[in-house]
Amino acid sequence: MSIFSGIWIPLITPFAGGAVDHDALRALVGGYVKAGVSGFVALGTTGEPAALDDAEQAAVLATVLAAAGDVPVIAGVSGNHAATLRERVARLNDEPVAGLLICAPYYVRPSQAGLVDHFASLADISRKPVVIYDIPARTGVHIETETLLTLAAHPRIEAVKDCAGSQDATLSLILDGRLRVMAGEDANIFTTLCMGGAGAIAASAHVRTGRFVALYRALAAGRLDEGRAIWHSLAPLVRAMFDEPNPGPVKSALAAQGVIADGLRAPMTRASAALHQRLRELVAV
Repeated sequence: MSIFSGIWIPLITPFAGGAVDHDALRALVGGYVKAGVSGFVALGTTGEPAALDDAEQAAVLATVLAAAGDVPVIAGVSGNHAATLRERVARLNDEPVAGLLICAPYYVRPSQAGLVDHFASLADISRKPVVIYDIPARTGVHIETETLLTLAAHPRIEAVKDCAGSQDATLSLILDGRLRVMAGEDANIFTTLCMGGAGAIAASAHVRTGRFVALYRALAAGRLDEGRAIWHSLAPLVRAMFDEPNPGPVKSALAAQGVIADGLRAPMTRASAALHQRLRELVAV
C-alpha cells in the first residue's frame, strides 16, 4: 500500500539568531508525530531551501529524519540545472528518505515533452518513490493532465502534490487511479478528499494539526457531516495562512504559540503586524 495518504506536513525551517534552530525543528517534528500525521516533507517550498546552503540543507534533513522515527520523510528537489538535479537525486538515494518531491524546473518554462524528460530522467536515477510537485505559480509552467498521465506510467512516480488549481484536472487524475493525488493548495483539501484524493501536503497543518488529522480520518471513513464541520472550523485559519507569502504566516502562527522565533531569510519577510494579530487570535481558538 502506498505511503502517500493522510495529512503530511511540509516543514518550515525555524531560525534563531540567523541560524537554523535544530532544537525547535526537532520539537516540532516530535509534536506532529504525536498528533498523528502521516508524513513529512523536508526542504520543500515551505522550508525555504533556496535560503539554505548545502551544509544547512543536509543538517536540516538529518534532524528531520532523526526526529520523525518511523514516520516517512520525503525530500524536496528543485532547481533548473539538470546535472545538479541528477547529482542531488543520486545523493538522496543513500539517505533514509521515503521518497522525493520534485517540481518542474522553474523559470525556464520547458515544453510538455521537456517536462516528461525532466521528471522521467530523475525518476530513472532515483531508487525512491517520486511525487511530482505541480505548482505553476512558482515554477511558471503548467503540467498538463496528459503529461501527468504519461508520467504515471513510470514505475517510481507514485503521486502528485496538486497545486494547479483545476478541479477538472484533479478529478481526472483521481479517476485515472495510477497517481495518488495529494492536495497541495490548502483551500482545496476538503474538495480533493471528497472527490477521492489520497490526502494533503498542507502548510496550514503546522497548527491545529490534530484537527487536520481528524478531518482526513472523518472523510476517509465516510463521515461527511463530521468532516464538513471540522473543515468549516479550519477554513478561517487556512485563508489567513495564505493572505501573505508562505511561509511567513505559518512562522507567524507558530511564533504566536511560542514554539519558534518569527524569523525568515531574505528576500522572504515576516507576516505583517495585522496578520500576526489575526493569526494569534485564530491559533488561540
